[in-house]
Amino acid sequence: MRSSQEIDEDLKASEQSSLPKPKVCVVMPAYNAGQTLRMTYKELPRDTVDLVILVDDASTDDTVAVARDLDLKLFLHDRNYGYGANQKTCYREALKAGAEIVVMVHPDYQYDPTLVPEIIKPIQHGEADVVLGSRLKSGQPLSGGMPWWKYVANRFLTGVENWVFRLDLAEYHTGYRAYSRDVLETVNFELNADQFIFDQEIIAQFVEAGFRIDEVPVPTRYFAEASSISFIASSRYGMGILWLVMRLLLHRTGIWPQRQFESLGKRYQEVS
Repeated sequence: MRSSQEIDEDLKASEQSSLPKPKVCVVMPAYNAGQTLRMTYKELPRDTVDLVILVDDASTDDTVAVARDLDLKLFLHDRNYGYGANQKTCYREALKAGAEIVVMVHPDYQYDPTLVPEIIKPIQHGEADVVLGSRLKSGQPLSGGMPWWKYVANRFLTGVENWVFRLDLAEYHTGYRAYSRDVLETVNFELNADQFIFDQEIIAQFVEAGFRIDEVPVPTRYFAEASSISFIASSRYGMGILWLVMRLLLHRTGIWPQRQFESLGKRYQEVS
């Protein structure tokens, strides 16, 4: 006789197989990723991913040549505009292409591309609107090569953000993310910065719009060819986050209202 656990597992499997398959678009914001792009792309699960878009931010290596060889949907910036500006183009083009779930995968091979199905699962099951691939939730980021000073800064800044965002996440500073189409159409991400702080600004927008944010563990992978910002750039990034949460608090109190934190969906209502 079958156990209740086996029956429950069969029911879950049946429910998952009956779920409609969303159009999943992977976006890759690229800058000098020629050495790692091919490895990253080759490990994307083809049965999950429908479209791969790469936006090149004026790389000086062979990133564009590799992308063309892989026959990716390619968009080129005429100069280096910055990581945030690159993401704006990524999301704009993914929405134009009809994506229902958008997954950002850095082409530097720092995050495991095979985990895309796990990243999108909470969105596909209607349990979340935004999913973060958390290196700290995976357990041992330091053993995976994360520099100790990045780990300490990550823990401190995540604590501050959890307090302001009223959440309890393991980390916010990950480049492995999945968004439902609805969240990208609701927040005004075009008002965000063109630099690294974009990642945290869009999270603040999601929080203010009331979207559900979940996270799944992902392993840390650091190596010479993987992109990494310097200590000085990281320090600027950290100061930018503290300024961001201060602006958000001032916005909430009405002392300094800012359009950046106002969702597009709340600007008008239908009148019958």
